[in-house]
Amino acid sequence: MDAFIETGDNLLNGEVQVEDGRPDAATVKQLTALYQQAPWQSYDAETVRRAVQLAMLKAIRVDEVQANHQLTPDTIAYIMGYLVTRLEHNKQHLTLLDLTVGTGNLLTAVLSQLNAVVAGTIDAYGVDNDDTMLAIAQLSSELQRLPVNYVHQDALEPLLVPASDLVVADLPIGYYPVDANAAGYQTHATTGHSFVHHLLLEQAVRQLTPGGIGVFLVPSQLFQTEEAKGLLKWLPNNAYLQGLLNLPSELFANANAQKAILILQKPGAGAKQVKQVMLGEFPSFKDQSAFQKFVAEIVQWEEQNLMTKRA
Repeated sequence: MDAFIETGDNLLNGEVQVEDGRPDAATVKQLTALYQQAPWQSYDAETVRRAVQLAMLKAIRVDEVQANHQLTPDTIAYIMGYLVTRLEHNKQHLTLLDLTVGTGNLLTAVLSQLNAVVAGTIDAYGVDNDDTMLAIAQLSSELQRLPVNYVHQDALEPLLVPASDLVVADLPIGYYPVDANAAGYQTHATTGHSFVHHLLLEQAVRQLTPGGIGVFLVPSQLFQTEEAKGLLKWLPNNAYLQGLLNLPSELFANANAQKAILILQKPGAGAKQVKQVMLGEFPSFKDQSAFQKFVAEIVQWEEQNLMTKRA
């Protein structure tokens, strides 16, 4: 990953950076020739993003990157992006935040899709406490020519970003080690460490503007664990649960690893709890007809239930 960061900097600067005589002249010549074979300025954002993603997939295997630092798969990023484009199209201004941006694959995939439908400007922000991940995200967005503001901080401390109309996040799963910070959240555990994904959901809703939407990748069993009691107690008074859509089981090694897309909306600005919460499971991606039909049903539900509430 460090090698990727250095290469990305070289591409952006248009020359091989040399420090303390390294790399040597022969290597500089070799790298320069290789860079000339990759005219990245002529590629569109999606081509660059996919190239970065392939590099990251290789790095994940070689560096044995932990699960919470692995990128959001393209298929899932596209689905989440499509869902939010239906909610935000034709807006004159949009503030977008990814609370757990990592290498930026989800945020830039969503941002590219939104750029095609949002009539006005998009102010995008990414937060992460890992400086290596953040450096990769910064490079990725710069190579894609997508303006994003990145902040290096713990996402569960007071956020250094403005309130957001839309939050997207592939939430890390596990325990949050800083109990003193967790104590400030209603979703904290009564004993021991708290689940970080519970705390992040609460933080995301806090950060949303009234009527704002949060779209999150979460465990399918989010509300069915023993630890979910605090989350279920917090939810009714703080956010509207508008949808929970399981991703196809075929994408995951076992049932316990299955993920879902969670849609929450912050009260205010005319937002209301929908009468019919969108629940279901995406059909297999291999069955294109059934998949397209299911997506069409989701779009129809959004237009009838969510978009009118935010008009």
